[in-house]
Amino acid sequence: MRLRVLLEGFVSFPNSSLGMAEDMLITGLALDSREVIEGNVFIALAGARQHGLTHVEQAINRGACAVVFDPSGDGRYLAGRVANAPVVAVDGLGLKLGEIAARFYGNASGFMDVIGITGTNGKTSCSQFLSQLLDDCGIIGTLGWGEWDKLKKTLNTTPDALETQKILAELRKDQKKVVAMEVSSHGLEQGRVNGVNFKGAVFTNISRDHLDYHGTMEAYLQAKLALLNKPGLTFVVVNLDDSYNQQIIAAAPEAVAVWGISVQGKTLVSCECVSAANVLHKVDGMEFDVHWRGASQRVKVPLYGDFNAENVLTVLAVMLAMGISITKAAQKFAYLKPVMGRMERFGGGVQPLIFVDYAHTPDALNKVLSSARKHCQQALWLVFGCGGNRDKGKRPQMGRIAEQGADFVIITTDNPRFENELEIVNDILAGCSSIGRNSGKVEVIQDREQAIQNVIARAGVNDCIVIAGKGHEDYQEIKGQRQSFSDSRIVLEALKKEWVDHENAVE
Repeated sequence: MRLRVLLEGFVSFPNSSLGMAEDMLITGLALDSREVIEGNVFIALAGARQHGLTHVEQAINRGACAVVFDPSGDGRYLAGRVANAPVVAVDGLGLKLGEIAARFYGNASGFMDVIGITGTNGKTSCSQFLSQLLDDCGIIGTLGWGEWDKLKKTLNTTPDALETQKILAELRKDQKKVVAMEVSSHGLEQGRVNGVNFKGAVFTNISRDHLDYHGTMEAYLQAKLALLNKPGLTFVVVNLDDSYNQQIIAAAPEAVAVWGISVQGKTLVSCECVSAANVLHKVDGMEFDVHWRGASQRVKVPLYGDFNAENVLTVLAVMLAMGISITKAAQKFAYLKPVMGRMERFGGGVQPLIFVDYAHTPDALNKVLSSARKHCQQALWLVFGCGGNRDKGKRPQMGRIAEQGADFVIITTDNPRFENELEIVNDILAGCSSIGRNSGKVEVIQDREQAIQNVIARAGVNDCIVIAGKGHEDYQEIKGQRQSFSDSRIVLEALKKEWVDHENAVE
């Protein structure tokens, strides 16, 4: 593609001083100067800490043929010092990059049905389930991108605007017809999905999260609602049991069909309603009746937790909106595979039943404990912590929920990042009662590995253990360093040790 074609509409070329450079052929786009190859255009954004132009020399040395930069901050000053490559200023480049990248990569999203999934909890599960249930469906999200069970890692839930368009182009090349894409509030506010055409939007639920970034719940919600204004949208799925459902529905454009889901039997005359009833929790999962348009269908899924009933209904509504019959969809649900780190089950039988879950918000923790209680015959144990350098206000809330929802609580580290671990623990303890702290119901074991091992060693055969906060993560982030750590691995090792000790005792 030629530079003029790439930037047409973003730059006024008749007034440009680029001259012959307007017609240069470009081989690619790069945000990171270390990844530039010969013929690339280097994209220099105005970052929070420094401008991308501080790395322009490295980009040019690696073969950048031109530089497109944001003139805000010290952008124009830094650009004035570039003498050995053409530079082009684009005002508000960060929010326009998605459209520029979409043009370079052939507007790949326009050739696939992209389903954008947003909300506080459930995004990963819904995207993973859709990828299993829909034919030729790719994924972009927290666990990576590509095909289900063959994912390549991503740095963020929603990649940057350039990476998003590059991934979409790869998925189109791989002949994907559908893409299930997690869309975070950060991603929406920062323009990472600008230039993406969405066929469907999904709002799983809205509860407290990322207030360290957004400041207020209203700002957080408004960031999410931006998904409704993306081009190509034909339907939206909304959780009618969520307290923000009316605000979401009111924000939906008139031409967009609204689908509502509910596990509480709620319906609205103004939308298609899919509801669940007679939910039965079993050792091998759960089953329930689905009601839609006067028909009823029994659905069985090898999943645990009431919130997974919501996730299944959400995914089913997407499938119905895309023209798949309810009978065919129900048959597929029986073969769903659980998502790593989302109510992931271990133990059971002659060992305590253990669930590893990503729950790291007050609402998610409350739902996980409530769900685990239904599978628990005796005591319910909880091991959890809170991340550092994030919303501190949720910590005492989670402490209170933990004490109320579990019989025994072990507070430990999560990803402390640059915060003092004991200060995070004390913030959590502030939400616990003095009775809980003094009676032994609430304990502190700061070392997460020891906390998990300790609880598994102490729990009874009929007890249930929830290990919350990290889920699929295979690291702990401490003082800027990511150290190898997996809740699931520690659980498996501890269960194996306890089993060996048990067998030796029997002998």
